[in-house]
Amino acid sequence: MLKGKTIVIGVSGGIAVYKICEVVSRLRKLNANVKVIMTKSAVEFVAPLTFQTLSNNEVYTEMFNKISDWNTEHISLAKEADIFLIAPATANIIGKIANGIADDMLTTTVMATKSPVIIAPAMNTNMYTNPIVQNNIEKLKQLGYIFIEPEEGILACGDKGVGRLAPPSDIVETLINNLVFKKDLKNKKILITAGPTMEEIDPVRYITNHSTGKMGYAVARASIARGADVTLISGTVTLEKPKGLKKYIQIQTALEMYDAVMKELDNNDIVIKTAAVADYRPIKKEEDKIKKKQDNLVLSLTKNHDILKAVGEKKGSKILVGFAAETTDILNNAKEKLKKKNLDFIVLNDLKKEGAGFGSDTNIVSIINKKGDITHYEKMDKINLANIILDMVKFKSSSLDDIN
Repeated sequence: MLKGKTIVIGVSGGIAVYKICEVVSRLRKLNANVKVIMTKSAVEFVAPLTFQTLSNNEVYTEMFNKISDWNTEHISLAKEADIFLIAPATANIIGKIANGIADDMLTTTVMATKSPVIIAPAMNTNMYTNPIVQNNIEKLKQLGYIFIEPEEGILACGDKGVGRLAPPSDIVETLINNLVFKKDLKNKKILITAGPTMEEIDPVRYITNHSTGKMGYAVARASIARGADVTLISGTVTLEKPKGLKKYIQIQTALEMYDAVMKELDNNDIVIKTAAVADYRPIKKEEDKIKKKQDNLVLSLTKNHDILKAVGEKKGSKILVGFAAETTDILNNAKEKLKKKNLDFIVLNDLKKEGAGFGSDTNIVSIINKKGDITHYEKMDKINLANIILDMVKFKSSSLDDIN
């Protein structure tokens, strides 16, 4: 995925240095060319030999290393970088960069680079929340530096709060998003629904379905990577929340999802409804657990709002994408749904095919547009399918912009 890309990583001194070893390892597995610069403090935590072994490249620690070629090393590295990562970024290194101080190999190279710079802070929570540090961070953001926000948790010093380095997986994902994907959906506002709904029967039982949210979360991640402002409305899932969301709304029932979608509809240009919403809910939720007193139990159900149809009736010039999970007469059922619910596209899953539908990391779909044109796709990762859907949305959006 990252073949031909050079990533320069600046490692400053902090206990989280060891986590950057995993970042380098992950990037190398994606075929990136990784070059590491370490500050004197960073060397106290992890030996340069570790990063040299993982990156298969020389590690830079001094401004005046023994000359191995005729390039001025900090200028050469600055020009070579497709992207520059500083992680962990201490309060000290953030302050230096924010104020134009270039007094070592890392800060000098950062000053000389024209590539995007991503900064992943890690420090004591009191240091991170210090107004001086926050002002320096805000100053750098205004200048176009990209920040990967630290997490909240128990820190190495024993304090609890914000300041823990973001997970290596999040750091790598941010690098990929900024290296691989064009920001062709910038300024587009996308509303995505994902996961199942749960309709309570009694305090311990509920009606739900097999949706895991993987497709919707893939669409959200791909949308963020391509520069969109994303609002994700999600049922209960075990997936990690995508980084970079504009808004995240957690719901449980179909009624809660309906209310959330209707509230957010006017604030978005594009709606992609991947959620598997329960068609029915119990008329009454029992206050106490239903006991096993008889062989048969009859549940009285009432119909939930048809969220997709409601959006289709109000969408105006918005682009609306729906999903259909079918087992019989799949094409006709999908075409009927496309028409009845005023969709621009419908993504059809044949649930009887292996590698398609709920719970899988892959999908096998057919996409039908408003004209009735059908495109069939072989099995692929859901993130790849997400980008195919977004390509279609982008083309449709561009056409509408031309008309308007």
